[in-house]
Amino acid sequence: MIKIVSIDGVIVADEHAKVSVLDHGLLYGDGLFEGIRVRAGRVFRIEQHMARLQLGARVIGLELPFDAQRMTLVVTDAVRAFGRKEAYVRLLVTRGEGPLGVDPTTCKKPTVICIAAEIALYSAEQRAQGLSLLTSSYRRPNPDTQDVAVKTLNYLGSALAKQEARQRGADEALLLNQSGRVAEASVANVFALRGRTLATPPAIDGCLEGINRAAVLEIARELGFSTEERSLGRRDLLAADEVFLTGSGAGVVGVRSLDGRAIGRGRTGEVTLDLERRHRELAESEGSLTVA
Repeated sequence: MIKIVSIDGVIVADEHAKVSVLDHGLLYGDGLFEGIRVRAGRVFRIEQHMARLQLGARVIGLELPFDAQRMTLVVTDAVRAFGRKEAYVRLLVTRGEGPLGVDPTTCKKPTVICIAAEIALYSAEQRAQGLSLLTSSYRRPNPDTQDVAVKTLNYLGSALAKQEARQRGADEALLLNQSGRVAEASVANVFALRGRTLATPPAIDGCLEGINRAAVLEIARELGFSTEERSLGRRDLLAADEVFLTGSGAGVVGVRSLDGRAIGRGRTGEVTLDLERRHRELAESEGSLTVA
């Protein structure tokens, strides 16, 4: 895979892109990340990504080594060095190197890692047909156990849910919360369209307040759809005319079935395809041109 990596703001060759085995991000999942999309050479909504990163840092008591302006420069430098108009950026801030032991206060200096690379989560055929969803046996934890609204490095639950879905022949996992309400997919927000009303779970039900989620809600309102952030059950998805997922890696991608039962017409819906197109156009036109 072709990629560009920077460590603490310095772009390094692949063979020098290393972190300590004593980094608490590796040992304990102690850190944060942002997944950021580049479309037509433009970094999509980087200000919102930086704001979410800063909020997450306050929540977990991590002092960021760079301010938002410097962190933005880390991202744009990596994107320019990558040199491609379509890219995915993974920005990570770990607690940094420290002695063995879970105590975060023993880490003296956070580590900033930025990776710019290509990404293709789903094939063109999957996008055209729609994804098959499987309700995972894994549940989203309650916020007092793990606040999934903070993008920490601990994504084991998502990884296991995705593994379960793939092993059972599905494209993607649907995660419910402890009350049986829809939280999100393994790494994407969930939307259900019924008539002219578009609904997505609220953050309190265990989903990330995704930046692309917010963008799709804006687009839908501009098109005259009624939008709701409300609790959803599996029944709401099966009763929907269309279901789709959103995320920095996924973009907008339709869902054709849940647990082997067809949703709507059993393929990506027309509204979903229109929202996918408009979302891409928004990302291709919004923000400063980074790669000409």
